[in-house]
Amino acid sequence: MAGRIYKVEGNYVNLPPNCNQALGIAQFAIDFLKNENNNNEINFEGPEKSVEEKVELFHTDSVFCGLSAISLGTNAPKVLLEEALEYQCENGAYPLGGNVKVKPEKAIVAGCCAVREWDSNGTVFGYRGDLKGHQAGEFGHNDFYPCVIAACQQKNLDGEIAIKAMILLDEIRGRLAEVFSLKSYKIDHVVHGAIASCAVYGALMGATAEQIESSIGMAVAHYIPWRAIRAGHQLSDSKGASAAISTEVAILSVMRSMKGFVGPKDIFRNPESVFRQFEPTENGDSPFELIMAHSGKDFAIMGMHFKLGLYEHQSAGAIQGVLNLLRENPSIIQNGVDGLDKIIIKAYEPAFGIIGDPAKRNPTTRQSADHSMVYIISSIIRKAFHLEAELSKNNEETWKQLILVPDDYRPNAINNAETRKIMTKIEFEHGGEEYDKNYPDGIPTSLIIKTTDNQEFDSGFVMYPAGHARYEDQEEVKSILQNKFKVLGSLAVNNVEEALDKLSNLSSKSSDEIQNLYKFDLLDGGIFDED
Repeated sequence: MAGRIYKVEGNYVNLPPNCNQALGIAQFAIDFLKNENNNNEINFEGPEKSVEEKVELFHTDSVFCGLSAISLGTNAPKVLLEEALEYQCENGAYPLGGNVKVKPEKAIVAGCCAVREWDSNGTVFGYRGDLKGHQAGEFGHNDFYPCVIAACQQKNLDGEIAIKAMILLDEIRGRLAEVFSLKSYKIDHVVHGAIASCAVYGALMGATAEQIESSIGMAVAHYIPWRAIRAGHQLSDSKGASAAISTEVAILSVMRSMKGFVGPKDIFRNPESVFRQFEPTENGDSPFELIMAHSGKDFAIMGMHFKLGLYEHQSAGAIQGVLNLLRENPSIIQNGVDGLDKIIIKAYEPAFGIIGDPAKRNPTTRQSADHSMVYIISSIIRKAFHLEAELSKNNEETWKQLILVPDDYRPNAINNAETRKIMTKIEFEHGGEEYDKNYPDGIPTSLIIKTTDNQEFDSGFVMYPAGHARYEDQEEVKSILQNKFKVLGSLAVNNVEEALDKLSNLSSKSSDEIQNLYKFDLLDGGIFDED
């Protein structure tokens, strides 16, 4: 390809609406991993150390989520790992928690499914406050790292390349989430991750920019997932496996393109693709400008959010609010369930429509319970009532004490009579314009607890709960995360510290260490969704 599609502006590359953005993403992915652009005019300095440290935390978080889901025998990861093991391949990749190499697309689908199963890994709400038109607020999660590790294992690449590729993958999907809201059109958010997976996996495997463009065109034209997987009275395995299945077909699209199959070109400007169908343009341009970082510290990963336990991230503001009230007002706990009169939660759209869906007031599956505001908050309050030690006055320790864990979503927990009684006392309301306008910058939520002795406790307006990228104390978040890693890790392996060490200092890992990164001797935790 002669010349470059993107424009270099300081630490950023710009893909304007009137260019072939699919080809530009492809060429940028290749150049970023080589530290140069395709004209050799500029050498990218690359991400600062703080960016590498942040993506390593998100990767470690995802791995412990995935290992614990596999060890405890959750259904979808179990099915897809067993399927992967039927496709053994000497030149393939190790699936997360597996000890034999399999076809790379099968390692990837199994790994991505496992890390997403608990709905507890990282989150993005596409938001860039300083650029007009970059506040689309699309969701996304840090589900896609297995495609990086698979490619690195296939090509015998080391940790320095692996961590850069992870940053790149999150950069592409994170910036797409800022400029195009798939959920607004009932399309599942995993499309952005599939596009990023095409670009990064293709670049790592040595695909040309045109081959990567072809794969992106195929992924968008052939494999668009609808949010039907997240609708209905009770959610299924498809919710947690959506990113995995979309990534699997993205990787297959790369493989086919590298063998000569030619998919649709210039997919973002294609008038009948998802982008211009839902946001038509009269001049033939794509509906958005795409700006991505190549160096410095302003990468999309720095604006992504951690979950500090098992819960839908849009409930994080309410969790912070209830933890604050329980910590500051011990009488709420002392009076027990019968002392609660009413709990009023207000939040923004789309949170109200998703985790406030009337069907979620009576969840019967784990996948519905972890997307139910009333269940999540009731479970935390129940745990506070039964805490053997006194509830800490310290926010960090309170998050650790009342962490929601897999056991809180087992069938017996979902049907716990005390939790159900608290659920009947919760009123969940749409907060209106004041709340809506503060999303996706924050997670605007408020919570009021009224007691039977006529006391009222008000959390006030919560914007940036712990775990949020703009929370005031990120060192505190790291400490809470270490607790989460130990809690989930102890469900999966005998030696959590050894597992943590294996995943730490990723950029310094040799190619041999990357080969073995996802190999663990897992504990047998039985079948999770059985009492």
